[in-house]
Amino acid sequence: MNKKKRNPVRSFIAGSLAGVVSTSATYPLDLARARMAVTNETRYKNIRAVFREIIRKEGLLKLYKGYMPTVLGVIPYAGTSFFTYETLKRLHNEYWQTDIHEIHPIERLLFGAIAGLLGQSASYPLDIVRRRMQTKKGYNSITYTIRQVIKEGGIIHGLYKGLSLNWIKGPISVGVSFTTFDILLKLLLHDFRLH
Repeated sequence: MNKKKRNPVRSFIAGSLAGVVSTSATYPLDLARARMAVTNETRYKNIRAVFREIIRKEGLLKLYKGYMPTVLGVIPYAGTSFFTYETLKRLHNEYWQTDIHEIHPIERLLFGAIAGLLGQSASYPLDIVRRRMQTKKGYNSITYTIRQVIKEGGIIHGLYKGLSLNWIKGPISVGVSFTTFDILLKLLLHDFRLH
C-alpha cells in the first residue's frame, strides 16, 4: 500500500479541507433551509424569497450568519469521518496482509457508519450553536451562544440535545456516501485502465 495513503494525519487534514470547501460553497442554502424550517409556512413562498428577505432586511453578509461554528464543526466532523474510514480500511488490509483482498461493500458500509457515528459525536455541539445562530436573533457570537445553550439546558441536555437522532442518520448517510464513492472510483479507474 502507498505510504501516502497510510498516513492518518493526511486523511484527517484532507477530510477537514474537503468539508470546509463543500460547506463554504453551500452554506447560504443551509441557512435558508434552517430559516424555512422554523418560520410560518406563509412567510416564505420559496427559497428565493428567503434570500431576498435576508439580503433586504439584514444585508448580504447575513447569508453567512453562523458560518464560523459551522466551519469549526465541519473540521472535526469531516476530519474524524475520513480519518476513521481510511484507518478502518487500512487495518482491514493489514489484517488480511494484502492490498489485493477486496473489501466487501457491506464492510465498507460498516466502516462508513462507524466513521459517521464518530464524526457526528465529535462535532455535534457546534451544530447546536450553528442552528441557534442561524435561526434566533441576538445570537451573534459562538461564545455567547454556547453560554446561552448551557444556561438553558446544561452541558449534556443543551449541547448534545438531539444527538441520538443523528446517531441514526449520520452513520447511514456517511456509510452510503463512502461506500458509493469507493465503488464508483474503483469502477471508473478500472474503466480508464481498459481504454
